[in-house]
Amino acid sequence: MHERCGRFEARAGRRYSLTSLFMNSTAKIRALNDALRNLTGEGKIFVTAGIAALPDREQAEIMTRVFTYAAFTPNNDPYGEHDFGSFEHAGKTIFWKIDAYDRALEYGSPDPADEAVTTRVLTVLLAEEY
Repeated sequence: MHERCGRFEARAGRRYSLTSLFMNSTAKIRALNDALRNLTGEGKIFVTAGIAALPDREQAEIMTRVFTYAAFTPNNDPYGEHDFGSFEHAGKTIFWKIDAYDRALEYGSPDPADEAVTTRVLTVLLAEEY
């Protein structure tokens, strides 16, 4: 591929604007994040000490809300990647977030839209632990 006036031309000669490439990447990242959060995708899931200290029933309720979270808006998901959410549970604010790391979990992923080079990590925590 080579750059030509803000457009990329694939080897087959098909042109893509930077905007369309970004949008395709965002859609792929969103789908991969949703898949991890919905337990149909690949990645790791962690809870912090604050969540782990809660009774089992509360933990199960919190995790169910994370797995089924759908309250995304332009205000709480400005990049459209579905990588963060928050909600109230039993008087506490719960956060969950998804980070995209390289396969060795040492650095950020070089391309979060590419499953071959990315390991997703979902972390669930109390807001006060952030």
